[in-house]
Amino acid sequence: MRKALFFLGILNDGDLDWMIAHGNKREVSAGSVLVHEGRPLDSMFIVLEGQLAVSTSRVAGKDLARLMCGEVVGEMSFLDSRPPSASVRALGKCSVLSVSKDRLLEKLGSDTAFAARFYHALGVFLSDRLRSTVGMLGYSGGDKLDAQEYADEIDPVLLDRVDLAAARFDWLQRKLQSV
Repeated sequence: MRKALFFLGILNDGDLDWMIAHGNKREVSAGSVLVHEGRPLDSMFIVLEGQLAVSTSRVAGKDLARLMCGEVVGEMSFLDSRPPSASVRALGKCSVLSVSKDRLLEKLGSDTAFAARFYHALGVFLSDRLRSTVGMLGYSGGDKLDAQEYADEIDPVLLDRVDLAAARFDWLQRKLQSV
């Protein structure tokens, strides 16, 4: 849920309405691959329920990360238009909000306020992911224990939006249950 704060704490209610109206709720069965390494991706996803595993052919047989409720998937390919560098599969039954890359690009091109919020949210999300990765690899100047100690900290600015983001995520899940 923590990762949802980066998006839902920065986007507004109208932005979420648009994503729901132009996205699709998608059920992903256990073991199914949502994102295939090296294959072009035409959507970006927000994990609504369940847990996903990230793996790559370079490290065969080992999951590199777990993605939980509220995480964003496919954001790197969305930004740089390159095929995904990893595969993402469902560990159990999952549901995601899928938003088409083409629709999203159209919205970003026509609504500068949405674009500003969206890219800000994506930047904060990716910054947190990179900091966590660097810290876990021990490149942060401290040891891995220091990195883990700070891995769950949230920026004070985002902390002010925690209640709002949590309410938005609950609302998003309820709205998509009826779809």
